[in-house]
Amino acid sequence: MIRLVSTHQNTKFSSILRLGAVLLLGLLTAPVISAQEVADTIKIRTRVVFMDALVKDKKTGIPISDLKPENFELFDDGKPRTISYFTREGQARKPLALILILDCREDGAGRFLKRPEVIQAIAEQLAKLPPGDEIGIMAMNIGAEDEERIWLTHFTNNAAEIAAALARVPAFVDHPNTTAAEVQKSQKENQAKKDNGSLSIGVNSESKEARASDTPTTPNPEVASTETIKGKNGAVVTRTTMKDGTVNVKRVNSKGNVTLEVNDIYDMAAAVREATQSAEQERPNSQPAIVWLSDGIAPIFYEDRDATQQILIRSNATFSSLTTDLRTLFKFLMPIGKPLAGWLGVSLYGSAKYLAQQTGGEALRVNRTRDYGSGLAKIIGNLTARYSLGFALAEDEKDDGRMHELAIRVKARDEKGKERKLDVSSRRGYFVPRTEGEQAAVK
Repeated sequence: MIRLVSTHQNTKFSSILRLGAVLLLGLLTAPVISAQEVADTIKIRTRVVFMDALVKDKKTGIPISDLKPENFELFDDGKPRTISYFTREGQARKPLALILILDCREDGAGRFLKRPEVIQAIAEQLAKLPPGDEIGIMAMNIGAEDEERIWLTHFTNNAAEIAAALARVPAFVDHPNTTAAEVQKSQKENQAKKDNGSLSIGVNSESKEARASDTPTTPNPEVASTETIKGKNGAVVTRTTMKDGTVNVKRVNSKGNVTLEVNDIYDMAAAVREATQSAEQERPNSQPAIVWLSDGIAPIFYEDRDATQQILIRSNATFSSLTTDLRTLFKFLMPIGKPLAGWLGVSLYGSAKYLAQQTGGEALRVNRTRDYGSGLAKIIGNLTARYSLGFALAEDEKDDGRMHELAIRVKARDEKGKERKLDVSSRRGYFVPRTEGEQAAVK
């Protein structure tokens, strides 16, 4: 039976139908909006600690890439953590922001870096970087008297730019005076600063209050920044960075009666910090990694070294080193100089290896020309062959300012069911990420 409806009734029916459609649409979209709000809330409130782990066969040194989450155990200050995030090599890997720092001292690694065949070996390897991975190159100790550093190139994947930057290195070693003029650090040429570029050690019997009264009340206009680092043993290191880029470092022991001052220093800490900061600012979505090429001699206060380690760990940056042979004279002097430097609170040799161990990097030796290319290949290959693990922090876990100790255990069996002997490299600690409120309070 067909029933006719009047125009008035049809209009009324259309209105009811339209209202019903609106209500239905609201019901359908409400869960989506609510889910989006929940997702945003989770994203903001959930803080995750990520870390990379390189797992190698202990006998062959070859990375192992077929492990599963159940092969890993993660410990935070000795307590187990549940692994919430896990990826293998090639699964959502971050691009590398690689920084190569070259020590150009003529009596150190510079005597090798001025050889064209060594530069060529490095350039050829860096030219093989996969798309997305980039390299920045910094040269250290390029002045005859003033130990300057400059960027030869910032982050790039262009093989021609990389080769052109490396081609400048031999001149830094052979003609350091030309380099000093190029960098245009004219303020370092005055005699007063040359006189201050020395090591002074003194025993001070004055009280801390007396020394404080001698401190100038007016700030030095040439000072750009001052940083104070307090060590675990009570010693205090003060880093003063001048506007011309030079860094003066002073250490006062825990009793306050021995002061060691080093002005315009060979500054491993400053170079590593600058490299890490550049990677964070210029490539925030990349994985920062530093490769330090030197002869291993890098005088640095233990407190300063530990502070540099913390900066690397906070940035989740991996530090690796390529170490050349020492000069024969240094080999003879090292057994005497190393203990003496240690008594003064200075790490004379081995800090690069220490930072590599603490951040999950590698410390390799280079002797022959081909070692430079193969060493870089090994470091880069192992950086990209890592597992990425993460665990979520509870909302009540606040930033307590200290470094928490991390440890990874990996267990796996071979085809015959025998326990495999493995080497595991990963960073040794982390700092609790701040919440939004804590970040706002800091700002």
